[in-house]
Amino acid sequence: MDKPVIDERTVLLVVDVQNDFCPGGSLAVAGGDEVVPVINALAKRFPHVVLTQDWHPPGHSSFASIHPGRKPFELVQMPYGGQVLWPDHCVQGTKGAEFHAGLDLPHAQTVIRKGYRREVDSYSGFVEADRRTSTGLTGYLRERGILRVVIAGLATDFCVNWTAQDAARAGFETYVVEDACRAIDLEGSLARAWAEMAELDVTRIRASDLRG
Repeated sequence: MDKPVIDERTVLLVVDVQNDFCPGGSLAVAGGDEVVPVINALAKRFPHVVLTQDWHPPGHSSFASIHPGRKPFELVQMPYGGQVLWPDHCVQGTKGAEFHAGLDLPHAQTVIRKGYRREVDSYSGFVEADRRTSTGLTGYLRERGILRVVIAGLATDFCVNWTAQDAARAGFETYVVEDACRAIDLEGSLARAWAEMAELDVTRIRASDLRG
């Protein structure tokens, strides 16, 4: 696949650059704040920018704190499949759920909130973890005439990965900007994520690869 062209048919999708995923947050990704200046510089080149925002109610089912005897990062079975248990994070209305203060995207056109249903987690910006419930992002992008989705944000091996896979499944040309992302890398999850994305023809690029 050619390097992506930035034009009216291309969107920059910024995934979950929120305080709880940055240093000092309850589910901090190492170097998570380092993506902010890279994304700010990238976004200035895009006519279309969309953000996703993790937005959990208190006591969300993915929080280890509501599962007696369980600890963060353990795997449990939910009705929709395996679920990693997380520390409480990105709780609606809290400082941790806010976008990083350094993020400067005044021309962003919409925010897709996800994970707000208490019983289902949602890594992807397109489809919740039950793999049935749409966020509406696919329809939004199609109605705007978008053909190409360029993804940046946190974390490479979870929300970025799931979002990229679903963008590709929806028929968009999909690219992940490696230097505009950071990973959790939980027991080899980063290598698995890149392999999973490659199987769906998601293209791994650097910010310098973008044309236009």
